[in-house]
Formats: sequence, structure tokens, C-alpha cells
Amino acid sequence: MASTRKVIITCAVTGAIHTPSMSPHLPVTPEAIADAAIGAAEAGAAIVHLHARDPETGQPDQSPEAFAKFLPIIKQRTNCVVNLTTGGAPTMSIEERVRPAATFAPEVASLNLGSMNFGLFGMLDRFTDLKHEWERTYLANKDIIFRNSFGQIEHILTTCAPNGTRFEFECYDTAHLYNLKYFLDRGLVQAPLFIQTVFGLQGGIGAHPDDVMHMKRTADRLFGDQYHWSVLGAGRNQMNIAAMAAAMGGNVRVGLEDSLWIGPGQLARSNADQVRRVRQIIEGLGLEIATPDDARAMLALKGGDKVGF
Repeated sequence: MASTRKVIITCAVTGAIHTPSMSPHLPVTPEAIADAAIGAAEAGAAIVHLHARDPETGQPDQSPEAFAKFLPIIKQRTNCVVNLTTGGAPTMSIEERVRPAATFAPEVASLNLGSMNFGLFGMLDRFTDLKHEWERTYLANKDIIFRNSFGQIEHILTTCAPNGTRFEFECYDTAHLYNLKYFLDRGLVQAPLFIQTVFGLQGGIGAHPDDVMHMKRTADRLFGDQYHWSVLGAGRNQMNIAAMAAAMGGNVRVGLEDSLWIGPGQLARSNADQVRRVRQIIEGLGLEIATPDDARAMLALKGGDKVGF
């Protein structure tokens, strides 16, 4: 599974880390989120990973009502696989975080595989002109523990199981890979696994090539041919890690959730810009981009006609 020659591009279009004052190109309104997802799909993303925001303040909003404003538009205008967050924001309860996936039964939902310290405070050194008071309070918090206990992970798995939703397993450190092995051994998740290894966030594993290799070796040892590997590099690490992983047979994730940049000191003007850039890297390696239906076959997804939106 991990040696496929077709590369899945996931695009995470807005997220809950970056705040609206950081970039005028960060999608905030339902219309902007829909347009960003559609543009990413047209540029070559097989999967779009979605969060919602308050259209006035840009704060993360995990209510199903917020997602309902853009999900039908994306479904009508693209064939892409829709992946809904169950991470939400680290300040949210587990019950709040799972509601969109439980309500809309997407083909894929993200799932964080362990608790971690979560530090966004370094961004205050780079972004000082913040329009909303909530942004400074949110970013300055040095006491965030992003809770994803075994019980909480199991709650998300069992809540979504009846809907046939599969998961993008987000692993921020090697312990998270071992946590996933625990759930696999107990039959709560099934192969093929879609493992997203995350690099460069404060509180998780670093973004050195040795870190990437270590996570890949560990996943290979634990899961063998039972998984598809993908990478997410935060900030300036985005394209470097994507290129490294693609050359190693992996899949990639880009998007303004993970990085606001397209080059040194240059803001990406859209999610589609990042998709096009990583597509150039992948095709330059002689590899083929996976279509949404390729991704469905690779990841054993239920199909876009079986979602609840």
C-alpha cells in the first residue's frame, strides 16, 4: 500500500491554528471556505480537509450549522473526498469536536492519536498587528494541553463507526503511532490505515529529515503494508517535507491550515497555489497525482454518494 505510484494530495483549507489577522487570504466565511475547497480540488487535491469559522470574527466554530453552510456547495461542484475535522480546536470538548463528523457522516474524518502540549505563542513574535482580541488571548496561552485520551479517541471511533466514516490518523509523535497500533490490535480500526504524520508544530515532533525518517521507520515496523503514509509539514517546512515524503513513496498534505506561505516571506494567495506548487514537485519526480476516485479506491472509502450532506 505504501509504495503506490499515485500520490494523494490533501488540502487543509483553513484549520484552527492561524487567525484571520495573519493573512488576508485565509478563508473565513462559508463562501470563502467553499471557494477555497473547490479551487484546491480543481488544482489537483483529491481530499479537502475542512474546519468552519465564525464569519465575523474568524474564531473556530465546530457547530454542525456552520459546516452546513458550505458542505453542500462543495459536494455539488466537485468530486473530491471531504474530510471533516474531529480535532476542531484544542480548547473544545470532545463532544463538541465530534459533532460535525457524527452529523454529516463524511467519507473521512481526521483523528488525533494522542494528547500533547500545544504551543502557538511563537506566532506572536511574527504577527503583532492582531485585529481581534480573541486572537491574542488564544495565541498567548502557554497552558494548552490538547487532550486526546484513549477514552476520547475510542469515543470518536465508536460514534462514527455506524456511518462508515474512515479516518485520517494524525500522529504528532512516535507515541501516537503506538496508540494507533493499540486500536488496530483491538479491532477498533481497520486497514488500510491513512496515517498523517505531522512535523514542526510546537509540542510535537520536529521537522528535521531524521524526524521524518524516524516516523516512517516506526510506521513501517508497526503496520507493514497495512497503511498509506502522508505528511504534513507546518509553516516553512511544508514543501520541503512534502518533497521528501513524495520521493519516499508517501502522500502529502498542504493548505493554509498548515502554512500561510508559498515561499520565503511570500504569503500564498490561495490554497490552490499551494496545491499547484506541490503538484509540480510530485510530477517533477515522475509521479502521478491521485484523482478523488483513486483515493477512494486506495483508502477503501464508502463513496461520495453515501455522505450525509
